[in-house]
This record gives sequence, structure tokens and C-alpha cells, in this order.
Amino acid sequence: MLYKNRDMGITHMKTRKNHTCYGMGIGILILDDVYPGFPGDVRNASAFPYPVQYEIVEGIDIKQLLWEKDKSPCLEPIQKAAKKLERMGCKAIAAECGYFAYFQKAIAGFVDIPVFMSSLLQVPFIQNTIGPDKDVGILCYQNQFLTDTHLESVGITPGSNYIVKGASDDYRCTELDKLWNWEVRPEKPEAVYEIQEKQMINACVNMCKSHASIGAIMLECTGMQPFARAIQREVDLPIYSWGTILDFAFSTVAHRDYYGHV
Repeated sequence: MLYKNRDMGITHMKTRKNHTCYGMGIGILILDDVYPGFPGDVRNASAFPYPVQYEIVEGIDIKQLLWEKDKSPCLEPIQKAAKKLERMGCKAIAAECGYFAYFQKAIAGFVDIPVFMSSLLQVPFIQNTIGPDKDVGILCYQNQFLTDTHLESVGITPGSNYIVKGASDDYRCTELDKLWNWEVRPEKPEAVYEIQEKQMINACVNMCKSHASIGAIMLECTGMQPFARAIQREVDLPIYSWGTILDFAFSTVAHRDYYGHV
């Protein structure tokens, strides 16, 4: 195990707001649902190079966040969980599912630390990096659940240069359904890495073949980034995911120092 030296610039400490813990990193809102995640999945803490603190959004599961049209019952539990993470001492808040985009503005206005409710926050940035003549290929879990309200809440202009496809409903990524589709998943959700990787690669390759205008891929879903590198080897495009936005989020609230020479 590698240990970092103490930051010698820290010579005096004082209470920060009403925070109870220190040296914290990203607070992550987790659905009140039981399913596993491979390393790289937002709900698997083992692969992150910085501290993460989980808080369950009590009573809110996948069905309520995605399938239910009335999402208003989700707001109060999300606010409560976000406030708890803030008081704990987390320096930023994220969520485990891209469909939390629906609540980006509500939660960003509720706490006093930066809020990254969805990986989709990166889409306007990506659009600016690839230019107006190329499209962002957004691969989400199910296309049917990603509405204009979700997009607008994270700053995406509906009808702009993006293409949305669903891994489940457009490309039959059945391993994802075995984890998240409450209608078909087993009592104890499970997935096979090699099968899921192959399905994710096929989905992205087919999306790019069907849409030659795609200049970058946005993996919306919490469980897709474990396969981002394998996808990139096949499509040779910039790949954005929950992993890239969490890395960015931590870098803004705990900026690294620079060591080198002149």
C-alpha cells in the first residue's frame, strides 16, 4: 500500500462549517436497492483513488427513479441524504445513476458543496470539444426513460448535437437487465463480466456504425465505466463516463500539487 506524505502546507486546522469529519472526498447517493457492481461501478468503492462516502436514499429504488412518471416523492429522501453527506464533511456530492439528472438543480440549490448528480453533466462540455458538426453518442441504460427534463436539468439543449441510444432497449444488453430491470432480474441480481463487456462493446460499435457523425461517447450508466477502456480500444474515440466526472469532481475540491523541475 502506498502512503502519501502529509501536506506540509497544513500547519493549522479549524472547524469547517458544521462538518463532523475531515479528509473526506466524494459523497455518493446510492439507491435503496440491492445489486452488485464490478470495480469501476460507482457503488463499488474498491477502485477509487480517493475517499468516497456512501449514503442510501432511503425508500427510493430503481423502479421509482426510472419507471415511475411522478418523481416528486424522490425529492425529499434525496435532499435528506445529500444534507447528511454534506454534514459528514464530504467535499462534493454525486449520485450513482445518470437518471438522477432529474434532480440536479434541486440538489445543487439545497446544499453548499458542489453537486454532480449525473454523468450527463459532461455532455455540454463534450459538445464544445468536438464542435457542432459532430454528435455526442449517449449510451444510457434505457432510452425510453431519458426525457427532455433530464437533459435540460444538466444543461443539455434538447435537439442539439447528440444521439441517445439505450443499451437495454436498443441493443439488448441483457446483463444490465439482470442487475437493474426490476421486472426480469433474479431475486439476487448478478452479471458475468465477460458477457457484459462483450455486450457493451457491441452496443457502442453498432452505435458508431449507424451514426458516423459520433465524435465522442458518453456512457451515462453507473455500471458502464468498468468497460470504458475495452470500448475505447474498439471505437477509438474519447470516452466519458461516471469515472471521468468523479475524477474531475475530486480534482476541483482537492486540487493536487505539482512536483517536478525546471
